[in-house]
Amino acid sequence: MCLGVPGRLLKWLDRDPIFGRALVEFGGVQRECQMACVPEAEPGDYVVVHAGLAICRLNEAEAQQTLRDLERFGDH
Repeated sequence: MCLGVPGRLLKWLDRDPIFGRALVEFGGVQRECQMACVPEAEPGDYVVVHAGLAICRLNEAEAQQTLRDLERFGDH
């Protein structure tokens, strides 16, 4: 099973169209992620990240709901 986790894009490190990288925050933890699939993302946007690769953008409401669901599953 694969799991993509929402994170908030903090800043671009390199906007290369193929090897773009950005700093993404996940609940206070910052990680460098590959951004080739979402070159249109801007700081403040939420992206779904799987294995260090941002695979799509999503709106803040969807991101927050997903994070609440993940937290709820972790309580079981």
